[in-house]
Amino acid sequence: MRAFDKPAINVDQQLQTLEERGLEIQNKEKAKLFLQAVGFFRLSAYMRPYQIPNNPDHLFKPNSTFRQITRTYEFDRKLRLLVMAAIERVEVSVRAVVGNYMGPKYDSSHWYLDRTLFKKYYAYYRLLQTIDHKQSKAVTDYEKECRRIDKARDKTPEQKLLLKANRARENYARHYPLTYFEPDLMPGWAMLEELTLGDLSHLYAGLAKDGDKKEIAKALGLSMPLLESWLKTLTSVRNICAHHSRLWNRELGMKPELPKRSEVKWPTYFRQPKEHMRTAVVVSILQHFMTHISPHDGWLEQLFELLEQFPEIDQQMMGFPENWKNDPFWGMDTE
Repeated sequence: MRAFDKPAINVDQQLQTLEERGLEIQNKEKAKLFLQAVGFFRLSAYMRPYQIPNNPDHLFKPNSTFRQITRTYEFDRKLRLLVMAAIERVEVSVRAVVGNYMGPKYDSSHWYLDRTLFKKYYAYYRLLQTIDHKQSKAVTDYEKECRRIDKARDKTPEQKLLLKANRARENYARHYPLTYFEPDLMPGWAMLEELTLGDLSHLYAGLAKDGDKKEIAKALGLSMPLLESWLKTLTSVRNICAHHSRLWNRELGMKPELPKRSEVKWPTYFRQPKEHMRTAVVVSILQHFMTHISPHDGWLEQLFELLEQFPEIDQQMMGFPENWKNDPFWGMDTE
């Protein structure tokens, strides 16, 4: 360890530093605007493929350009948006599958209030506290809105009552406690809509009965271990995307479970016994889900179009082998 001694430098100095490191900058005004909008530190993650490996001075490889770096940045931004769109579909679908199965199975609108349906280690009371907090906050917000409505001088009493009634129905977290006194918490199908993907992943992993988990996974074309692992992976990826972090050539912080032979359709090259922890595996996971959830969505076509727009991107750095599109997995019949 050592004391931090890097100085804070302005955008002009940043451009000078890049040129001193061997980067070609064709249009300095555009480069300056880009750095002002994005920031040197954020962009530095996209410089690494163009820099000499392990060079202490961060020198660039010959003929590297600022344009190459910004193109890589733009590709990554568009890839994140595409990945987030698919994760949204997965999240919504998993919520629906869990709700459609657990409620009827246990003949209960409030099935999640039964502690025995969850494993002992599951943070059950945190789930209840989360839902209770959302309801309480929603009611508090509603009461504040009502006070503002009461103070309005341009509204008749009838208009004020109508406004309050409309506000009460604006979201279910406030509608439920304002309408029902028992049970204290909202029904299961509404509870699931209040959960983050991470919460949903923990809830699925925390279900006590393997039979329930297997049926839920089966509805998504997966085994229980695969769904549990993939939800954790997608939660991590979603957080990367939500924080606008680099995704395209990222090595995942966790190793997702991979399908065993004939378990599900899967790229042949990802069945090989090696570490598959880059973005290509995430794309494959999402393609599996999209095939089952929304086969005519056109998500895969959008992915291919994005890759065609950026032919200079090294797809092997994403974890794809050569000629990866030729694998039957990517041409699955969805008719």
